[in-house]
Amino acid sequence: MKISIIIPILNEAATIGQLLSHLINNTKDNANLQEIIVVDGGSIDTSIAVVEQVSKNYDVEIKCISSKKGRAVQLNAGGKTAKGDILYFLHADSFPPLYFDQDVIEEVKKGNNAGCFRMKFDSNHIWLRFLGWLTQFESKRCRGGDQSQFITKQLFEEVNGYDESYIVYEDNDLVDRLFAINQFVIIPKYVITSARRYREIGVWRLQYHFLNIHMRRWMGASSEDLYRYYKEKVVN
Repeated sequence: MKISIIIPILNEAATIGQLLSHLINNTKDNANLQEIIVVDGGSIDTSIAVVEQVSKNYDVEIKCISSKKGRAVQLNAGGKTAKGDILYFLHADSFPPLYFDQDVIEEVKKGNNAGCFRMKFDSNHIWLRFLGWLTQFESKRCRGGDQSQFITKQLFEEVNGYDESYIVYEDNDLVDRLFAINQFVIIPKYVITSARRYREIGVWRLQYHFLNIHMRRWMGASSEDLYRYYKEKVVN
């Protein structure tokens, strides 16, 4: 049983090299890794060159493929290319715990075919610490892509992967569908993820907009409506 790690990127030259080294240096056994697939959505920085350089330093297969821009599209492109039995989807600024590979494989062997880790931000801000604390609870409302997501390739194909109509909220949509079929587990170890977006925009402002997006989704907003709001309030 082997894992394919899939990382969507767009201009991540500053972080992707560190993440790739972290992944390989924190496995229980590199033999558990089928490959690491970096899916580039059109970077104009040196991201691809960094990936190619790092790949020369390790025996684990690290490759970069190109895709249309959009996290759901990029994640699906990686999933289709992957050869591993288990797909592990990871953000470029999220760092899994020591021996994450063993943790994921053990859960799948127990029959838990999808799930995530808990999460902490690399910040001591009281609100961000509170958000990390919430990830211990087994509720789909406490989930997000920053926690990383694993799923067997077979189950991923059965649920038709990520819904590419979602430019934002694609992680939560997949989690909702997995919870609906009782196929989701939370591993009690922590991914450390960057709070860079909160630092750039402001903790309270960004959290307000994220909560607004969640509320709009619960009230039936379309994927287009959610993206329009995100584009207007968060990106700009």
